[in-house]
Amino acid sequence: MAGGRGTRFWPRSRKRNSKQVLRFFGDRTLIQQTADRLKPAIPAENLWVITNESLQDEIRQQLPEIPKEQVIAEPAQRNTSPCIGLAAHIFHEMDTEAVMGVFPADHLIQKEARFRTFVKAAFRAAEANEVVVLGIQPRRAETGYGYVEFPKNALAGRIDPQRVTSFREKPDARTAKRFVERGNFYWNSGMFFWRAAAVLELMRRHQPKAATLLSGLPPFGTRRFKLKLAEVYPLCENISIDYAIAEKAGNVAGIAMDDIGWNDVGSWDAVYELADKDAHGNASRGELIAQESRGNFVDAAKTVALVGVENLVIVETPDALLVANRAQAQDVSKLVKALEAKGREELL
Repeated sequence: MAGGRGTRFWPRSRKRNSKQVLRFFGDRTLIQQTADRLKPAIPAENLWVITNESLQDEIRQQLPEIPKEQVIAEPAQRNTSPCIGLAAHIFHEMDTEAVMGVFPADHLIQKEARFRTFVKAAFRAAEANEVVVLGIQPRRAETGYGYVEFPKNALAGRIDPQRVTSFREKPDARTAKRFVERGNFYWNSGMFFWRAAAVLELMRRHQPKAATLLSGLPPFGTRRFKLKLAEVYPLCENISIDYAIAEKAGNVAGIAMDDIGWNDVGSWDAVYELADKDAHGNASRGELIAQESRGNFVDAAKTVALVGVENLVIVETPDALLVANRAQAQDVSKLVKALEAKGREELL
């Protein structure tokens, strides 16, 4: 899934150059890294990308090993449920026994071999008609993620799936602390595995309007398919797969992963946390001269000099400059909404 805009990474992330096609760590973009770590387990010809029209050509260029027709553009943003339903419809049309995995295109996973161990186990379970979610062992009482509740004796790193007790929405700080202390709550990774037929059945049960709209699509690859998709896809409910299906399925199995070096790279502060730093905790993607300054992150093409400042995010592009407190890095997306309200399309 690669349809998001990455608004928390403005001003680098724009409609036509969004987070998933940017380089934050090393020489490969986030979506290239996603494909790279999956290819030892899934042949490139079996990888599909669902993105938006602004990014489709860029992703096709960045991932030439994936057939072009398998990089599909959504006609409108409708969250993850219609996206996954569309993929399931196409796969089931091609192969009624198809098994699919769902992967966000903008996460960082540093322990790739360990991660693939869990991916392979999840595919095996999905082939046996399980609906599987991967749970990420929490490192802190995080309020920004949903949680998956496992049985009380759940152990991190078990390869065999365990029955999920419940899905929990993003909690307040007190509830998140309790979840982590209990030890059987894991972050919801957003990575699901199931037979395409199972997804379609769950959609017919819990998202009947979207299921009906998608089932009426002409054969994939035809001109009529694209025209009809543009007509019906915007009519699908804008809803995540968690709320639409997973929480209602009732028979979801989970794999409680141990440390895979996962980070959702959700804000500039997350990039700072993962970056190399100097003796005073400053990180920079360009030349930085810092005096009496600590804990800053700088991403700029020119030399940046800091004097007496702490915990700032400074990001420069040719047409914009962001200066923010690292503790409020999540709020950068509010700037994008303000720019939209002002009609500043050239900055979006």
